Amino acid sequence: MNDLSCKVILTGATGFIGGRLLRGLASRDIRVRCLVRSAKRFQSKVPFTMEPHVMEGDLLQPETLRRAMEGIDTAYYLVHSMGGRSVFQYKAYIANDLQAARNFTKAAEECGVRRIIYLGGLGEMADNLSEHLRSRQMVAQILQSTRIPTTVLRAANIIGAGGAPFEMLRHLVERLPVMICPRWIDTSCQPIAVENVIEYLEGCLLEPRTAGGTFDIGGLEIVTYRQLMMTYARIRRLRRLIITVPVLTPHLSSYWINLVSSVPAGVVMPLVEGLKNEVICKNDAIREIIPIRLISMEEAIRTALSETAQGSSGPVSCQACLRS
Repeated sequence: MNDLSCKVILTGATGFIGGRLLRGLASRDIRVRCLVRSAKRFQSKVPFTMEPHVMEGDLLQPETLRRAMEGIDTAYYLVHSMGGRSVFQYKAYIANDLQAARNFTKAAEECGVRRIIYLGGLGEMADNLSEHLRSRQMVAQILQSTRIPTTVLRAANIIGAGGAPFEMLRHLVERLPVMICPRWIDTSCQPIAVENVIEYLEGCLLEPRTAGGTFDIGGLEIVTYRQLMMTYARIRRLRRLIITVPVLTPHLSSYWINLVSSVPAGVVMPLVEGLKNEVICKNDAIREIIPIRLISMEEAIRTALSETAQGSSGPVSCQACLRS
């Protein structure tokens, strides 16, 4: 068994990224301790021979964290709130995110954790970031403010079955022959396949050179959201017309998307608001340290469609919300 066994803790194990990472680490014979709010509700999909060690704890209740982190070398911080069911909730979720990060780092320092690995978002504070993207940067700053070397991976939209960005894309293109969209759909971005994100997260654990660094991770292509939708339509052989209008606000867009998709309005809202920000990798140093085959958006969409058809993607992720 890998000598990292039982020395890795994973927060967000029930989320879109965390669940996949848990299975990936298990395939490397790395046993993981999962920090969850309810062990009873936690349902692992990893093989029985690598059943994770599950401990209950709540990042908003700091007194529950110390015992869970004892003996841990590396902690994955993958908890990320979006906004629940309502567009009016997500600002409260941002406050929870920041407090959870403070509680987590305090407990990690007290327990002698040696490394933290965090998956955040692309975007620069000076670029008039949306509140959602700004909160991702603020969490990274909190985690990196401690004496524990913290690796920060910064990603734009992550494309994979069960993730909110893909589910929004899928439902919009499948259900609407004519789409009325805000002008922000022509903003450039550098999305990445979820499979590549997992490879980078695993690689950071096994590659000491990533300790304490901040790395942008993205796919091969810089595209607009319009191009993503048209790529999806081409793969599905659907004829679609996209019309942009200048007056469609993030609030209206969120409710509209919520009507035609299974993604809650409170999750849609921060994603839509973030469309105004260009999110492109400015530093690709991670490609040299962790060389992997980057997946094209066409392949990522085809894989996500296949997983959806097989029913293996699970329900639409609520992004490992701190409160549901």
